[in-house]
Amino acid sequence: MSGIGYAALAVAGVLLLAAGFAAGRISGRRGDRDGLDLGTPVERATFHTLHTASLAAPPLRAGLTEETAGKAAGRLRSLLGTEALCLTDRGAVLAWDGPGGDHHRRQVMDQVAAVLATGRSHSAPSGCGDLVCPLRWTVIAPLTGEEGVLGALVAYGAQESAVLVRAATEVARWVSVQLELAELDRSRTRLIEAEIRALRAQISPHFIFNSLAAIASFVRTDPERARELLLEFADFTRYSFRRHGEFTRLADELQSIEQYLALAGARFGDRLKVTLQIAPEVLPVALPFLCLQPLVENAVKHGLEDTRGVRRVTIAARDEGAEAVVTIEDDGVGMDPAVLRGILAGERPSSGVGLCNVDERLRQVYGDAYGLVIETGVGAGMKITVRLPKYRAGVHPGQLQ
Repeated sequence: MSGIGYAALAVAGVLLLAAGFAAGRISGRRGDRDGLDLGTPVERATFHTLHTASLAAPPLRAGLTEETAGKAAGRLRSLLGTEALCLTDRGAVLAWDGPGGDHHRRQVMDQVAAVLATGRSHSAPSGCGDLVCPLRWTVIAPLTGEEGVLGALVAYGAQESAVLVRAATEVARWVSVQLELAELDRSRTRLIEAEIRALRAQISPHFIFNSLAAIASFVRTDPERARELLLEFADFTRYSFRRHGEFTRLADELQSIEQYLALAGARFGDRLKVTLQIAPEVLPVALPFLCLQPLVENAVKHGLEDTRGVRRVTIAARDEGAEAVVTIEDDGVGMDPAVLRGILAGERPSSGVGLCNVDERLRQVYGDAYGLVIETGVGAGMKITVRLPKYRAGVHPGQLQ
């Protein structure tokens, strides 16, 4: 079953148990300060449970750490209505919420050892010798992830309660789902970083060598131009090999493209004709890092390296309401559409730079409706269209590092 399916089951279990557990506590309350009635006690308890769960989820989606546990513990305790609640990893207590922490914390890791080893919930008397301490019963439930048992949720009650055992176990399962989703997010980030490293590896060593050779050729004849090209080369490589930021601004990507074209122009001279048509309105739009640059490099490579004639590359970015539309067009050798389909499907090796990589990343971020649209034919050049939603949750430029 998918993580979303588990999340739905866990939330349903939490609602059925925690809402019933909470109904008695808030049955006598009004809906708000103005006396607005939000419904029956169970309905109010359900709303309270949903709201509390929504507040506990964000820190847990960042993984199980002392900081995230500290932010979530109070919410989870409220969700269960327990006297106290504790979260641990496999080695230490991460957070404690409620009374009794001054003397109970010292023995928590001994109590959870069996649960960490077996992955099975356990309930027992707390073993506290303080007669005035309200923590008389302990429920320990494992917190799991893809790598097994990550830690434990420890709920303390004033007395033995089968309902608390069930509720604490379900809440622990819900927390585990959030931790699994956090691991999926990290896995996705690692995958994207690997894809970006693959793109960087595909930046042609020949291009770097030829750029430096072109710069060297101007050192004696035109030192000022050599200096300008060297600065362009430094900025281009700094952007292409930056360490952080899954997304960038269209303005930054286009600036890097201009630097690339300046270096290519130093090599090809008048054989490379470039036209830029950029609407200022779309410059702040966020997009995946290194999304357009490989497409331009592909256009130059196929347009010029196999011919001695003049080739034209046109780069346009226009505003289309909720979207920015970028097109990269060249009048080079083009490609058989059947071959192109095989490349994009991963069935054929690509002689281009990152077409498949860019197409996959666009679909991952925006959905299948936003993959590359490519028009080409043998001897007919190539036109690539990229549509970018102006606003998409989670898509915002990272800082240049």
